Formats: sequence, C-alpha cells, structure tokens
Amino acid sequence: MDSPHGAAVKAEDFGLKGPRGWVFREIGIDAAPGSLIAVEGPSGSGRTCLLLALTGRMKPTRGHAEIDQHRLPKKMAAVRRIAALAHVPGVNDLDQALTVAEQLREGALLQRRYDAPVRALLRPRAERRARAAARIDEALATAGLDLATLPKGERTSVRDLERLEAVRLSVAIALLGSPRLLALDDLDLKLSDTERTEAWALLRSIAARGTTVLAVCSEAPADAVVLRTSPKEPDTADAPEAPVTVTPAAADRKITWGSAAKSAPKVEAEAQAEADADAGPDTAAIAENDTENDTENDTQNDDTKGADDEVAEARRA
Repeated sequence: MDSPHGAAVKAEDFGLKGPRGWVFREIGIDAAPGSLIAVEGPSGSGRTCLLLALTGRMKPTRGHAEIDQHRLPKKMAAVRRIAALAHVPGVNDLDQALTVAEQLREGALLQRRYDAPVRALLRPRAERRARAAARIDEALATAGLDLATLPKGERTSVRDLERLEAVRLSVAIALLGSPRLLALDDLDLKLSDTERTEAWALLRSIAARGTTVLAVCSEAPADAVVLRTSPKEPDTADAPEAPVTVTPAAADRKITWGSAAKSAPKVEAEAQAEADADAGPDTAAIAENDTENDTENDTQNDDTKGADDEVAEARRA
C-alpha cells in the first residue's frame, strides 16, 4: 500500500445551520499534513456533522475550509476523492450478515471499481486478484487486525467481532484506497480504558505513516490537535415568535348577544343590530348586565330605558 502525503486541514469560521438552528459554527483549525485531529465534545453537539463536512460529505453554510488545498464547499467532490470514512454509524456501517473475508473483498471491489484508474480494470483477472489480496493484507497489517486470532479466522461473522476488532476492520477497509485523510466517528464508544489506549495508538501509527487522521471522541488525548464542539444553545435571534393562544378567560369575555346570535335567522340578527344602534351609548352597559344576571332581572331593570330598549330586549329573549 502506498503511504500518501497527508492532507492539511484548515478551516475558518466554519459552520453549518439546519432547519432547527446551528449544528456547529465558528470552527477554526490549522493542522499540518499527517496530524492526529480529535473532534471532542458531548453527544449531540454536532461532532459527526463536522466530520462529514470536513470530508466533503455534508455542505457547510458558513465560512470555508481547505482540505489539501481543496476549498470547501466548492470542491466537495475533490475532497471526497482523497478522504475515506472508516466507522461512521448510519453512513458506512459494516454489514453484520457478512464474514470478515467477504467484507474485505467487497471493500476492495468497490475501491477498484470507483477509485482505481480505468486501465486497472483491463488487467487479467489473476493479476487483479493478486493485487487485491496484497492490498488487503497490507491494510490489515496497518490496522493491526490479525485474522488468525479471530474465532473462525477470516470466516468469522462481522456480528461476532468485538468492538475494537470492528474498529480495526473498518479502518483496514478505509485504508484500501490509500486516502490522504482518514476519518472515523465515535472512536471511544463502548471501549475499556485499555482498548481506548490501543485505539489511539493505532491512529497515531497511521498518522506517523503520513495520513492525516480525524477522529470523533468524547475525550481527546493530549498529543492530538483538538476541535471542541459545544452543546447546542437556542438561537433566540432566529427563533420563531411564540404562538398566540386564547385562554379560557379570554374566550369567556368574547361574548356577543347570547343564544339569539347563534340560532336566529339572518334577517332577525340584522334587525337586532339596527335596534342596538338606536339604543345609544347605554347599549354596552345593557350587554354587560345581560351576562351577569338572569333574563327576568334584565327585563325588570330595563323598564325605564324607553320603548326602543324594550324592543331590543324582546328580540334578545
């Protein structure tokens, strides 16, 4: 396997905003080729999205980044050609139904089909198989995965692998394409302290060979270039206004003219409106008394308000 010159990773005011607000923002980094970069932060703080954005898999909405002089977001396809993903849940999960040998052969086939030059497909089948086998062996050696130590050797099912063994397998598959940038997510998830130490030692050895490594973790080692993400905070400037609701008390105050306004014909309602207009400024007071007293009390109290008021009261009854 070739040992490519690693990709420099630079970013300035790098950010991504989605429908629910900022996923990450104000990210800045200047890492040399062959660096070990750790994206540190709590779960849900945008770590995976930042990893995908820096590898050309997710389009940022603010600022810019440069991966081996390929500027993002304009050159996302160019970045994808030089950056490989190892383990990223939900993006390139290992197939639990395959054996380790089948998973490796599938990775080699895809790499040759999409990443190798066209002339490589014209070589004799025996030569292609020999080259693929040599590439797989070297990738496994770099990832530190010895198939002979597995319960059933290369016929071991992927679902039966320990967590660290699965990480090594995903790293080996990613290395088949000789990437300049290797990225993996949730490195220290479900690993013991000893296994975590071994995992970081693996990534250091890959970085020492010249490949830039980008790893998401909850706690970064002291010798890594650290990118820290913080928990999401509500963006008050972009938050929508609170919906206006009508409380029961407000609904009770919105009273028209009793049951007649709901059940009377349209003609009678118009006549009622005309009578209300003739009643003068005391009509509002009459309406307020109607909501607090019985109909009989309203009729007795309104005897002194004139003939027009009596007509209006009769129609309301």
